[in-house]
Amino acid sequence: MRNTVNILLSGGGTGGHIYPAIAIANELKNRNQSANILFVGANNRMEMEKVPQAGYEIKGLWISGIQRKLTIDNLMFPFKLISSCWNAFKIIRQFKPSVVIGTGGFASGPTLLVANWLKIPTLIQEQNSYPGITNKLLAKKTAKICVAYDGMEKYFPADKLIKTGNPVRNDLLQVTNVRDEAISFFNLNLQKRTLLVLGGSLGARAINQLIEKNIDYLVSKNIQVIWQTGKLYYEDYKSYDAVDGIQTHTFLNQMNFAYAAADFIISRAGASSISELCIVAKPTIFIPSPNVAEDHQTKNAQAVVNNNAALMIRESALTSFKNVFDDLLNDEKKQIELGLNMNKMALPEATFTIVDEIEKLITINK
Repeated sequence: MRNTVNILLSGGGTGGHIYPAIAIANELKNRNQSANILFVGANNRMEMEKVPQAGYEIKGLWISGIQRKLTIDNLMFPFKLISSCWNAFKIIRQFKPSVVIGTGGFASGPTLLVANWLKIPTLIQEQNSYPGITNKLLAKKTAKICVAYDGMEKYFPADKLIKTGNPVRNDLLQVTNVRDEAISFFNLNLQKRTLLVLGGSLGARAINQLIEKNIDYLVSKNIQVIWQTGKLYYEDYKSYDAVDGIQTHTFLNQMNFAYAAADFIISRAGASSISELCIVAKPTIFIPSPNVAEDHQTKNAQAVVNNNAALMIRESALTSFKNVFDDLLNDEKKQIELGLNMNKMALPEATFTIVDEIEKLITINK
């Protein structure tokens, strides 16, 4: 792309939708500095903070998801959808994008829906192994669907699919080169092995409770812990910084260092997290959230487990944690095997491949 072009991206709600969109935007800018890039997100969601921090403009829509029980928000949903479609229409008509990209999240639905109505090429970046209903509906009119897993023709038109993987931050591609720097950054003890605990940007109650319950056990195993509690739970657990070898963090801004320092990882099973972990290729125990649409985190984790590339413990079975972790800790062959198999699943060129597809759509639309 050499000429000025307008590109609209929509994704948010969680870091798993936001950071892939930002990675795509960054690569688009790398290829064409004159490209005009605009984001559309949901008001009062984290994208309204994270996208401007990344240097991009964002417009907000009055939209939210449907709750599983009868709430005022559910009763308001039809009005929010109409309002969001109307505002997305105004944004698109004013911005005049050559292509519209959706990476998931509440705002992505109405934005791509309107773009399809207006015959503007759209691209869906589906991160999960089991797509949500919004993307299934949008797929009928979208031009291209970039996916991270095999077998997605069960849900989408096969002729629109391209397996690209999920975008990850560039600094994660070189984590093996910064281990010494990472050890210093976190002030870690070289005589101990390190467990990295990730529950997402907001945090995961079940994972936090698990670590709290097992702190004495982990310390007894000579394990030091980098524990991302999430901002919802940090105040509840920050006192554990006083325990030798335990450090709590609201959020880890230097994820490349966190991954580089880790010998073992406990994580939720969001699609972006899995894509990052496949590149990092460290022995991982997934504890998927059971509270997400269509239980897609469990399906994501199972796809990795089926390749003998990670372990999984469901929230309902966390009493087995000590046995599972003990077995992993004492089996160096298993640790190596999981790492190698995870690395085989990695798709480090995902961002570049997705942007290649976007450029094709822009060329077609000229």
